[in-house]
Amino acid sequence: MAKTANTAAGSAPAGSARSKTGISNLTLNILAIVVFFGIWIFYTSVIAPKNFLIPSPFQVIGAGVEKWQSGLLLQHVVASMYRVFTAFCLAMIGGILLGFLMGWYRVVRGMIEPFVQFFRMIPAIALIPLFILYVGIGEPSKIIVIWLSAFLTIVITVYQGIKNIDPNLIKASRVLGAKNYDIFRHIAIPASFPYILVAARLGSAASWTTLVASELIAASRGLGYMVTEAGVYFQPAVMYLGIFLIGALGLIMDKLILFLEKKLAGWQEKVA
Repeated sequence: MAKTANTAAGSAPAGSARSKTGISNLTLNILAIVVFFGIWIFYTSVIAPKNFLIPSPFQVIGAGVEKWQSGLLLQHVVASMYRVFTAFCLAMIGGILLGFLMGWYRVVRGMIEPFVQFFRMIPAIALIPLFILYVGIGEPSKIIVIWLSAFLTIVITVYQGIKNIDPNLIKASRVLGAKNYDIFRHIAIPASFPYILVAARLGSAASWTTLVASELIAASRGLGYMVTEAGVYFQPAVMYLGIFLIGALGLIMDKLILFLEKKLAGWQEKVA
């Protein structure tokens, strides 16, 4: 049951740990990173050593060490992580709940779906002036921008999970005397579980991609603010540092969700 939903969710199979060439995926990942940094170092050292717009990896590392020693880097990282995690957790709670309601009740779907689809077409950054107008320029407005981007993504994904449940399973359960609560607990939740995990990954990505825009709202701390400030004062090494940190933190969060997915896979198999 849950396996069927997992296939429907479009989740790519994990695959074997090794490719057809016999090289492990981890080795390929490390090789790609080494090649990337090798090309970067070669370009900044040999091809364009005087190109101030593209700093070398060593300059970026130096900027990171300097920011860390001053204590500013830790403050920026903590501020951004607080905003992203707060918005993401709220988006998961609200998104899963509304996604279930939309998928399970036709009336709720008919009333809510047009608004969800409408706001999904509007970039969250376009609503920043409204958020500032109604809630000011403090932390709430920054968190709301991130929350909205993640929330809409999660709602749609969870809704699709409920919508794609095989109706024959529900009909057969009713014939056997199952009540709505039993159907929801033993069919809807297990079948939509893979979609919830996909929604978590998509919501996490949406949160981090909206971070920079949210920290344009009169922020004094945060990685997005650090990147913007570095651009104003022409500090490309600091800009690259902030960009890499945002990407790295987002990747770590994504890997943690994947780890959680693997841990819960056994529970899913038992339900199936």
